Amino acid sequence: MSSPNDIKKGVVVLHNGDPWIVTEFQHINPGKGAAFVRCRIKNVRTGKTLEQTYKVSETIEIVGVEFKTMQFLYKDDNGFNFMDPESYEQYTMAVEDVGDQGKYLQDGMNVLMSFYEGNPIAFTLPKKMTFTIVETMPAVKGDTASGNVTKEAKVDLGFTIRIPIFIEQGEKVVVNTETGEYVERA
Repeated sequence: MSSPNDIKKGVVVLHNGDPWIVTEFQHINPGKGAAFVRCRIKNVRTGKTLEQTYKVSETIEIVGVEFKTMQFLYKDDNGFNFMDPESYEQYTMAVEDVGDQGKYLQDGMNVLMSFYEGNPIAFTLPKKMTFTIVETMPAVKGDTASGNVTKEAKVDLGFTIRIPIFIEQGEKVVVNTETGEYVERA
């Protein structure tokens, strides 16, 4: 048995007899009363999601998962395809299981994937990734008057982010994959 303080993104907990993966969590320590952990969990077998709150005084059961480094190959109609670089065994994750993380996947990149009962359930991207700006508006003189001004930009993988106005087309930028925000120039 474990404490709710051990909850992190990607951890699998046993809830009502079923394995659920934590997709989001927040440790809350109110000024008055006991601390608790609020999280969004997703059923590994059915895909159903729900919000769950655990008091820190409770005990929870964290289920063991296996971790492997996997290489992203490609996306097709069935989902996202990964390969174990040691055994060359291939696994497919459904688009709804990958979620918003799929937009960051680049062909040939390695991710740390977690497996439950031999099936892939989640993967971890690098916290920061570098992308090339392929389309953005040029900065206009006078735009900097209000301080922290941003503009939309399209990156080489096709999604858009907000960047400072001084970044030009063709430059490389670092993006935080957890928040989707610009971090710095590469």
